[in-house]
Amino acid sequence: MEQQDLTYEAAYEELRTIAEEIGNESVPVDILAEKVKRAALLIEFCQQKLRSTESEVNKIIKQMEKNASSGK
Repeated sequence: MEQQDLTYEAAYEELRTIAEEIGNESVPVDILAEKVKRAALLIEFCQQKLRSTESEVNKIIKQMEKNASSGK
């Protein structure tokens, strides 16, 4: 899945799958490093998405507070 097409939900689900595979020891040793690298990329993507969303929500809240205090 392309990074630009990736959604938070898809990344999170893929992370869950990777964690389950590793936890069940169903990942062959030959591809374990690849799975761990992919998981690291997915974690970073999710963290960035959450930070971005938090920032956007905070801006919206500040704008709403500003409008409320100015009587709009």
